[in-house]
Amino acid sequence: MRETQGFKIYRGVVLTVLGLFVLVPLYVMITSSLKPLKDVQGAFSWWPSNLTLAPFVDMWKTVPLARYFVNSTIVSVSATVFSVAIAILAAFAVSRFRFRGRTAFTTTVLSTQMFPGVLFLLPLFLIFVNINNSFGLQLVGTRLGLIITYLTFSLPFSIWMLAGYFDSIPRELDEAALVDGCGPMGALWRVVLPAARPGVIAVAIYSFMTAWGEVLFASVMTTEANRTLSVGLRQYSTQTNIYWNQIMAAALVVSVPVVIGFLLAQRHFVAGVTAGAVK
Repeated sequence: MRETQGFKIYRGVVLTVLGLFVLVPLYVMITSSLKPLKDVQGAFSWWPSNLTLAPFVDMWKTVPLARYFVNSTIVSVSATVFSVAIAILAAFAVSRFRFRGRTAFTTTVLSTQMFPGVLFLLPLFLIFVNINNSFGLQLVGTRLGLIITYLTFSLPFSIWMLAGYFDSIPRELDEAALVDGCGPMGALWRVVLPAARPGVIAVAIYSFMTAWGEVLFASVMTTEANRTLSVGLRQYSTQTNIYWNQIMAAALVVSVPVVIGFLLAQRHFVAGVTAGAVK
């Protein structure tokens, strides 16, 4: 279909507005991270008069940002690995096998996405406390508890999306693998997974981003020793001062892993989400 001149103008205006909506806050964040604190707290200026890299150095000393970075990396990577592994097996079973309760399972998995996460905060906390009282397994205030918590959020959507992606892969590939002597698991690892790589990457990115930027549960389920970045950034605000330039610098550094990962896997992510959402 040929685009009209009016549509081209409309598209350009919309894209410009959306671009400014994203880029202006990012520009303010970058310039604020390059200003001394007194300049940030003073009258706003679009261009810093005194450029300095001191906030990027001081931010590691004001709070234990390196420790928070390690905690977030361990929790996010672990949650991503477990989420992808479990979602692959569950989605393959839903997509390739017919069993009693299959429809109820998929409906339940998808329906969990309708509820806000805050509703699960108190139940999960009580479950973790009771597990500790009954079995002596400490989950509240540990990385393990946070990993399990993030799995409860990422797994339902990951299973649903991967099941949709597996449905788009011809079953003839499975049958050919079975003829060649592979079992169901062999067909999954040797045939289905290579073809489903975009979907797996999309699930991995989604799981990582969910864990990396989560704040509510991290503020309740962690202590000072295992605090994550999303909660640790609040430590730049004290009773006497707010280090705005260091907050902006830390926010930029925290965003780097997610931005780089998304840019590297953008093509696979878009393909995986599209194929997994539309059967």
